[in-house]
Amino acid sequence: MKSNVTLIGMPGVGKSTVGVILAKELGYSFIDSDLLIQSREQKLLHEIMDEVGVEGFLKIEEDVNASITAERTVIATGGSVVYGEKAMNHLKEISNVVYLKLPHDQLMHRLDDLHDRGVVLKPGQTLEDIFNERSVLYEKYADIIVDESELDIEATLHRIELELLRRYNAVL
Repeated sequence: MKSNVTLIGMPGVGKSTVGVILAKELGYSFIDSDLLIQSREQKLLHEIMDEVGVEGFLKIEEDVNASITAERTVIATGGSVVYGEKAMNHLKEISNVVYLKLPHDQLMHRLDDLHDRGVVLKPGQTLEDIFNERSVLYEKYADIIVDESELDIEATLHRIELELLRRYNAVL
């Protein structure tokens, strides 16, 4: 079994929240790749996007995620990480990729200001547009898919741990 777990999914599905708790439960370290990006660039995500545009941000995001080195770590990624093939291939190589899946209507209730959150939106794109575009990519790269539509945080954590045990027959 690969020694890391990477969480992917739309903004608002709880990758960072679930990731921190999962790391504690597994005795792993935790990395939030959005924080790595902000640290490297010394700016907030939306400031980076305002400065270099969507394509420039996606390049930075891909470079940062493709350079992560870790052992026994839970990695929470930004929702747009799946646009970077180099980053996703790297993350799949070093970790078990878990897609936290939530229906569009439930996402709408969780998300407020997409710009301040640093959500990658091309001009004219809506949340539904990126949901439809990214869902295919999340499923393509996922080793495990956890449908959170009826789950709270505890149930999501339990489902991830169960799937890791079931698939890799390992004691975490």
